[in-house]
Amino acid sequence: MAQQPRAWQRMLSGRRLDLLDPTPVDIEIEDIAHGLAFVARWNGQTHGDFAYSVAEHSLLVETIFARLDPRSPAKWRLAALLHDAPEYVIGDMISPVKAAVGPGYGALDDRLTSAIHIRFGLPAAIPVAIKRQIKKADRISAWMEAIQIAGFTEEESSKLFGKPDPVLLEGLDIVLRAPVATRNEFTTRHNELLAQMS
Repeated sequence: MAQQPRAWQRMLSGRRLDLLDPTPVDIEIEDIAHGLAFVARWNGQTHGDFAYSVAEHSLLVETIFARLDPRSPAKWRLAALLHDAPEYVIGDMISPVKAAVGPGYGALDDRLTSAIHIRFGLPAAIPVAIKRQIKKADRISAWMEAIQIAGFTEEESSKLFGKPDPVLLEGLDIVLRAPVATRNEFTTRHNELLAQMS
């Protein structure tokens, strides 16, 4: 009988995460924060001395999500922070490529997302209205990133992502910094939101 190919990855925490059948017990925030801090958005095609990481993007999305709905509870802000968390082990791809890869990618992403949510006290599946609001924050972040660091014109970015309300973006800028700084802020923000939930 043929042996199943190995589908687990050893994490820095020492956990062995099965990427095809993940369990909440094998998920640690330190592994997520570390991985996301080293995964570049835009395939690394951004201006600056540091890559713009998925961890940095996630922090921005959580901030924008909170601005869209200042009364949102900590659990949905945590869901916004973790919206791209599976990318700590499966990497980041632009949406058209994800679609071209096919439904297998989406299923893998969904399994990892469910395990991550359960691990941190969120429902396995986020309510549709909340998902929609997180996606809106995600698109606003992409609009900012495209213009500020990825070389897009404002017109091009607005056509792709929609032009956000400028009031919503007051005081917000794209941050480029060393992965360790982003990793630490991501972990701190995660812990703050968890504390607010309890």
